[in-house]
Amino acid sequence: MNSPAYPPMIVMGVSGCGKSTVGRLLAEKLGSVFIDGDDLHPASNKEKMAAGHPLNDGDRKPWLATIGEELSDSAQDGTPAVIACSALKRSYRDLLRGHEPSTVFIHLRGTADLIQHRLDERSHEYMPPTLLASQLNTLEAIEPDEAAIEVDVSLSPEEIVAQVAKALNTP
Repeated sequence: MNSPAYPPMIVMGVSGCGKSTVGRLLAEKLGSVFIDGDDLHPASNKEKMAAGHPLNDGDRKPWLATIGEELSDSAQDGTPAVIACSALKRSYRDLLRGHEPSTVFIHLRGTADLIQHRLDERSHEYMPPTLLASQLNTLEAIEPDEAAIEVDVSLSPEEIVAQVAKALNTP
C-alpha cells in the first residue's frame, strides 16, 4: 500500500477562526477523513463551556488524548485524518504529537476583532463568544521546532486550503 502524500493534521486556533470549515475543505481536497474535535469533548466539558467557564488543563487532557488516538489510528490506517482542535498551548500540541509524531499543525491566525466579529455572527452549541478572550490569553505561538503552517484567516476558506496544499506540495 502506498502511503499518502500528506501527514495527519490538526487545524488549530481559537474559537471562530474557521477550524471546522477549513478542516472539512482540506480533508475533502486530500481525500481524507475530517474529525471535528468539538465532537470528541466529554459532556462535562461542553456543559462547562456552555455555562461560560473556560476549560482548564485537567479538563482538556483526556479530550486531547482522545484526539491523539484518532490521529494515530488514522495514520496507521493509511488515511491520515484532518482534525479541528484548538491546540492552544505548546504542551497540548506536544501531547498530540506524542500520539502521532508526524502531525502537522495548521494554525489559523487572525486579529481579535475579526474573530470576535465572526463569533458574534454565529451560533455554537456550547462555545459562547465571551470565551474568546480566555482563548487568546491561552494561545501560545507556534515555535520554530514545530511542524506547522500558519495561515491568515482574512483569506477565504478556499484560499486557505490552497495555501496549505501548496505548503504540503499537494496538487
